[in-house]
Amino acid sequence: MKNNRRNFIKLSALSAGFLGFTAGAAFTYDKIQNRINSLKDSPEAVGNSVIGLKHPPIKQVRIGIIGVGNRGYEHLKNINSLQPNAKIVAIADTRESRAKRAVEFLNELNNKEKDIDLYFGDEEIWRDMVKRTDIDLIIVATPPTEHARMAVYSMEQSKHVVVEVPIALTIQESWDIVNTAERTQRHCMMLENCCYGEEELWVLNMVNNNVFGSLTHAEGGYIHSLLQKLFVKSDDPATNAYYKQWRLRLHAETHGNLYPTHGLGPIANYMGIGNGDRFDYLVSMDSSEESLHQYAEQSSPDNDFYNQKNFSHGDMNSSLIKTVKGRSILLQHDVVSPRPYSRINALTGNMAHHEGYPSRLSLYNEDFGHDWLNEAKFEEVKRKYEHPIWRKMKKEAQDQGGHGGMDYIMLYRLIKNLNNGFPMDMNVYNGVDWSVILPLTKLSVELGSIPVKFPDFTRGMWKEERELGLFQNI
Repeated sequence: MKNNRRNFIKLSALSAGFLGFTAGAAFTYDKIQNRINSLKDSPEAVGNSVIGLKHPPIKQVRIGIIGVGNRGYEHLKNINSLQPNAKIVAIADTRESRAKRAVEFLNELNNKEKDIDLYFGDEEIWRDMVKRTDIDLIIVATPPTEHARMAVYSMEQSKHVVVEVPIALTIQESWDIVNTAERTQRHCMMLENCCYGEEELWVLNMVNNNVFGSLTHAEGGYIHSLLQKLFVKSDDPATNAYYKQWRLRLHAETHGNLYPTHGLGPIANYMGIGNGDRFDYLVSMDSSEESLHQYAEQSSPDNDFYNQKNFSHGDMNSSLIKTVKGRSILLQHDVVSPRPYSRINALTGNMAHHEGYPSRLSLYNEDFGHDWLNEAKFEEVKRKYEHPIWRKMKKEAQDQGGHGGMDYIMLYRLIKNLNNGFPMDMNVYNGVDWSVILPLTKLSVELGSIPVKFPDFTRGMWKEERELGLFQNI
């Protein structure tokens, strides 16, 4: 049995590509294990590190947006509010209706027609927009299958680029993004809005002030009942559907954690991942799949997934991550079960413990943490350690909106940093570190929940402890 297992392991296309093998072929267990162990090795650099990268100030950031179906459309209001420091110059979307809807919305906000060029009607039309010389920043808000190549091309055209989550789907895409950023010396940041949440920045500020003491463990995730929305097929803007059902297609084909960064990004900041610590290895497992095929039975017969039985992704994916400093992280993903929304946001140190949804805190010096702080004490600690970004911008953020204001703060900080020539709050290495969870967990699940090593995208630069951008230039 042992010899048979060694000789008859077959990998999916994503996992095979991740390891540099040909999809569908059989491999020995030893060969796969050797390749997994080599993941920690970094290829030779083709440029210089972009940690702390600065560029001359851009007085007015001229923006081109790729994709205004869902997320890109949501960004329009907040970007528009940042005038004259930012200006939307052009919009690209394969669908004419979505591109024109975006301009109509901007015209309503400004009570006048805006001079915005539109690119639509072709899957590659976005390239024409990116080539323009009068654009400073490209925002990529397309399905994630397109993120990496759009980011790479934008940097090659001398543009700074910010990308919706996740920034890449494979290890090769991740290295392509890192290498291009280092070679071109352009900003490339993932738009992880949850790092700007009021609760997350409050916890981060407590970490920064040593309230938690020595960190030992964290838990995060993306628990969000999206079952009905996953199956929506209509391209009617009112349905807010995922373009070509891209999210459901991932569930149909892919094991592992498909959407890791909302829960993991804030935790990575708490633990200084890339700033004195890094992810070392993970193990991952899927639960059984029950909810997707149940819903598929009652979907419309004209749906591509009508009555489908063989969805790859289980209802819940759970992954354990170990850091080089010995900390542990539990990361979960479930968008199909009837569970209320949660990103979990739990953090433990030897002096304090926090859990989100609802937010609760226990302290060692309060009866050794045997119970949660009462409301009065909790509010006292919350006021004391409110992050300076939220203390300064709370009303403005809540007035502008976007997931409770964190979308606005994220875009405000992005434009402010470009206006002043500051480094980005988060760099390209953060984006790929958090996104590479997807292919790593897929590989672990496919091979029986074995440990899988993380690549070191910083090539050793993670060892230096640095102040987070979220505490700079406020």
